[in-house]
Amino acid sequence: MGLATGSTPLGLYRNLIENHQQYGTSYQHVNTFNLDEYVGLDPQEVNSYHSFMKGNLFKYIEIKQENTHLPNGFIEGLDEECVRYESLIETSGGIDLQILGLGCNGHIGFNEPGTSFQSKTHIVELDSSTRKANSRFFHSIEEVPTYAITMGISTICKSKEILLLVSSKGKLQALQRLLEDNASEEFPASI
Repeated sequence: MGLATGSTPLGLYRNLIENHQQYGTSYQHVNTFNLDEYVGLDPQEVNSYHSFMKGNLFKYIEIKQENTHLPNGFIEGLDEECVRYESLIETSGGIDLQILGLGCNGHIGFNEPGTSFQSKTHIVELDSSTRKANSRFFHSIEEVPTYAITMGISTICKSKEILLLVSSKGKLQALQRLLEDNASEEFPASI
């Protein structure tokens, strides 16, 4: 499974937890690959996506820690980390089901407007609108990292199935654009 972070997938994660608790659905043999992680945040930091996933899903569903994969944005050699993460996805057989949220500017993962549809896992400078939207998780916008490591659009599109989740009235304009406009790298979700 490919997993997303942020407010949008929280309802899905609550349902997965509830299903595990009520019916014993097993995640012992599931491998997960997260879309992204901030550059410069220690994985133990409360606002890292490592912490987000542990606190909102992993610790509740009895998944093996070694089966949960997130890119590491807190190491030297970020380009090498991109190659390593991309290779890890490929050697595992790829992603069967990718969960995506829709950003207000059309981003998927942290693939901001203008990202090539051919992109693989890479480092991206976050758009000011993305940083502003994510500032609600931090004390101030100044604390929001300016860079992230993200699964590329090409990698995402290799998934066997994609579940795009959209929530909140603030995403209505982005959803309309997704449904009505042609595919364009200026609106990554349009792929």
